[in-house]
Amino acid sequence: FQLYTVPGQVYYNSTRKLVLQGVDGVIFVADSDPDKFDESIESYANLIENLAEYGLTLDDVPIVVQVNKRDLPDALPVEMVRAVVDPEGRFPVLEAVATEGKGVFETLKEVSRLVLARVAGGS
Repeated sequence: FQLYTVPGQVYYNSTRKLVLQGVDGVIFVADSDPDKFDESIESYANLIENLAEYGLTLDDVPIVVQVNKRDLPDALPVEMVRAVVDPEGRFPVLEAVATEGKGVFETLKEVSRLVLARVAGGS
């Protein structure tokens, strides 16, 4: 496995786009902080645009949504996050508190499982 992380800010678009070249799976990290959620929405739209530049759609790549910062007292409900970044309910959604390591390994395990299932299935 080769793992890459990219900054969440859209102004790092060239780095984000480059990392998607030849991608086998994506973990999209959405922020539970109400003050940062607009940035998550923008990042999600940017992911769709960048995949399209490689001739891919969200259906072509295994995707897991990690809803981070669940420890915040005013964290947005997971259902609200899903309604914006995955309204069709196509992707697994896992909760996390990355600063405490909660949900991080589980998210990696889930995207790994999806990628391996795709490879084993030949699709």
